[in-house]
Amino acid sequence: MLMRRAFILIMSVALTGAGAYEMYMVVQVGGVTIMEWMVLALFVALLAWIAFSFASGLAGFFVLLRRKGNALPIRDDGPLPQLASRTAVLLPTYNENPHQLMARLRAIYESIEATGQGGSFDWFVLSDTRDPDIWIAEERAFLALSDACGGRLYYRHRADNTARKAGNLGEWITRFGGAYQFMIVLDADSLMSGDTMVRMAHAMETNPQAALLQTLPVIVNARSLFSRLQQFAGRLYGPMVAAGVAWWHGSEGNYWGHNAIIRIQAFAEQAGLPELSGPKPFGGHILSHDFVEAALMRRAGWGIYMAPTLGGSFEEVPPSLLDFAARDRRWCQGNLQHLAVLTTRRLHWISRLHFMAGIGSYITAPMWLSFLLLGILISLQARFIRPEYFPKGFSLFPNWPAQDPVLAAWVFGLTMALLIVPKLLGFILLLTRRDVRRQFGGGFRTLAGVLAEVLISAMIAPVMMVFQSIAVVEILLGRDAGWQTQRRDDGAVERRELYRKYGIPTVCGVAMAISAYAVSLPLLLWMSPVISGLLFAIPIGAWTAKPAMRALFVTPEESGPPSVLVRANELAAAPAHASAPALAALRQDTGLLQRHLSSLPPARRGGPGEIDLHLAVARARIEASDSFDEAARHLTPRETLAVLGDPALLEGVLAKSRGG
Repeated sequence: MLMRRAFILIMSVALTGAGAYEMYMVVQVGGVTIMEWMVLALFVALLAWIAFSFASGLAGFFVLLRRKGNALPIRDDGPLPQLASRTAVLLPTYNENPHQLMARLRAIYESIEATGQGGSFDWFVLSDTRDPDIWIAEERAFLALSDACGGRLYYRHRADNTARKAGNLGEWITRFGGAYQFMIVLDADSLMSGDTMVRMAHAMETNPQAALLQTLPVIVNARSLFSRLQQFAGRLYGPMVAAGVAWWHGSEGNYWGHNAIIRIQAFAEQAGLPELSGPKPFGGHILSHDFVEAALMRRAGWGIYMAPTLGGSFEEVPPSLLDFAARDRRWCQGNLQHLAVLTTRRLHWISRLHFMAGIGSYITAPMWLSFLLLGILISLQARFIRPEYFPKGFSLFPNWPAQDPVLAAWVFGLTMALLIVPKLLGFILLLTRRDVRRQFGGGFRTLAGVLAEVLISAMIAPVMMVFQSIAVVEILLGRDAGWQTQRRDDGAVERRELYRKYGIPTVCGVAMAISAYAVSLPLLLWMSPVISGLLFAIPIGAWTAKPAMRALFVTPEESGPPSVLVRANELAAAPAHASAPALAALRQDTGLLQRHLSSLPPARRGGPGEIDLHLAVARARIEASDSFDEAARHLTPRETLAVLGDPALLEGVLAKSRGG
């Protein structure tokens, strides 16, 4: 493992050093100014980031050529092993579509049952939903799921969603974790095959030092151009990059928060999260808790492993660039919080590297923007400010302005090669596997997809650079991202929202174009890839959010979808129960009402002087109303949520239906 890590670090340092030297030769002609030193420093930092990713991708290329890739020995074919352990499958949810949520869960449940080892798994839906209508719809959908599937399925709605997902899982472990050896954590859009889950559980049984085994989820069900672009790129290049990372991470892998199996003993003993001091966004509960949980378990000597080639693990992606940026904003805040965790004592150095990589994935955006802006400022200075040919003091010769455009072009080309070559290596790997190549639609179609993905991604990248730069600045200024529900339907965006959200990137593009043209037309052409992406941010955002043709960006999960995906989509496409407001739904369905009441915990009595404001206001509104309809109409969503959690008050408002 030491030699593997030495290879990655030496290659990264060598590439960065070579690039830094060449860039210095570009700027040193005629002397290096302060702004040129700043450009050089930014270039070296950004090149180090690119070189590090390139080295991991190159390692993954050779690993997959040898048909390997998992950090633990796991067979992905042959007979399924028999399990001796019990595993809990946990599905935390927050304001998600209940029908689609239960459709995916039922497909996973049936896939496990088809393995003949369903008795080794129990299922828990852990709801943090705060929308009262979705809460009751969730309960209705879960009851239908339970009736269809039988036992071993449980639903719990948490009255207080403290610490969000991490608190949700922590509360379950405190109450139920002692009955299970392992837990498989899902996201609302997760999908996993039964074969994969059985093999993961067996791998944990046979490797008692392993605390966590993380799969590589493959994106599925993409419909918009943006999501299909992500689906294609993730499927073609993702396994290679992940295999390289798993190769040199070894037992110091990372955790991405879902589609992973965790040893409950290790998690319960070591993964308790601190509450960070200070106000939000840096203080409070840790948002990107998964990185921290993995680091804490590794600190105690447990192994954290990756299985990027196991297969049978799926997820979805936001349908538009705006939806992706909204989710990315929350991740940005969570990763920047890790600045406070970096100095935690006794962490493994690879765990610290995970934190720094997560932080770097966001701070590189404002660094790229600064790099571009400084380059323009240097050009403007050279164009409009008269140079001093004869510096102060004695000098025999003047300082003539000089530049080396040929060397600059070479440096730019080699930097771009480090970004593009891993994509070509992913394509070459595909060519070596006839069956997978056929599933991608053939070599020529895949090559066309690679070229299209590179071009479209190059147009999108400047817009994401601006979005991420804004996010970093907002967080540094103290703005909290909150906790928004991710949109999972089509990517249609209203025109007003397009103009409002893409306005800043467009203005940046206009400013860059004017500045570059003021220097020279060649500079404008040189910067046209970045400027055009910003100038056309609005049409690009609208275009990529629309449904895309299926002829391009074909993936194996489309040409030959696995049975669990087919079943999940079939269940999700079935007609859903007509939605109704929460109180009306309970009034109409007495069976649902009784099961809702039975699921509520005993009423919590507050301490002296402690008052639930929403519950008190709801009680007053109900008492002042003459009918059920009037009471339901005047209650706010927060007040309705409080009523749904109080059996006595809920029965009181429903009793008014006899007089309404």
